Parts: sequence; structure tokens; C-alpha cells
Amino acid sequence: MNSNKDFFEQVHQVARLIPYGRVTTYGAIANYLSLNSAARMVGWAMNAAHKFPDIPAHRVVNRIGVLSGKFHFPEPNSMELLLNAEGIQIQDNQIIDFDKYFWDPTIELALDA
Repeated sequence: MNSNKDFFEQVHQVARLIPYGRVTTYGAIANYLSLNSAARMVGWAMNAAHKFPDIPAHRVVNRIGVLSGKFHFPEPNSMELLLNAEGIQIQDNQIIDFDKYFWDPTIELALDA
């Protein structure tokens, strides 16, 4: 059994739940999966997500709202354009009012349960 594949699928499942107009972080996904120090691994999983159209990879950013994964999209400005289309404004590759748009799966998914 390939544990990396299983981990990537878990990350992708969480990413699919990020609501339209909201963003989360690599670290928040790692925390939700009880892997507090695995934010970088979540990043690797998200880099592999771009080939799946049902995974909103553009909604996953770094811990301060910087579009750190933008170069893994077909065009460097794709991530910003997708977020803008959802009403999220970007300045200098960083989300304006990041806290307003932040979706914490540990809190939000517990509320949905």
C-alpha cells in the first residue's frame, strides 16, 4: 500500500470541502489530519492536485495568506484570477483581509458534524 497516495487523497478530500469564497492553509489541513508538522507534505499533495478539476487547489495558501503555490498552476496569475472570481482580493501575491476568508477545517468541519 502506498501511504503517500493515501495521504494525498486525504488532503484532496479536505481541499474539496473548502467553500467557495474561502481559503485555508497547508498547516490548517495538516492540523485537521492530526499531522501538525506536515504542512510541507500538504503542499506536495496540493501540487499534485492540479490535474483534478474537482479540487480547488487555488483555495489553499500559506499561513499568512500568500499565494505560495501559484507557480504550480498553468499560468502564474491563475491562482489570483480564480480567487478574484470568488470575491477574494489579492495585493502583492497576498490575500487582503486574510482572516475574513480563512476557513479552518478543524473548526468548520466539527460544526458540520
